[in-house]
Amino acid sequence: MSVIINLPNELNISNFEVSMIVASKLFKDGKLSSGQAAEIVGLSKRAFLELLGKYDTSVFGLSNEELDIDLKNA
Repeated sequence: MSVIINLPNELNISNFEVSMIVASKLFKDGKLSSGQAAEIVGLSKRAFLELLGKYDTSVFGLSNEELDIDLKNA
């Protein structure tokens, strides 16, 4: 399936960035596995997982706030 999104040129955002934003959100929501999400952006599973932090997505399934709270309670 292909999706066309028309973004303003002023955003200066690459196709890769858009793909990562979408894939990381779908992974975060549990709609895609890490392997499926990595395939969407054309990365290895490991490379995709390493980039997730840049897109405010935790590999552990917790938000940054939830992870901070969890670490404080440890």
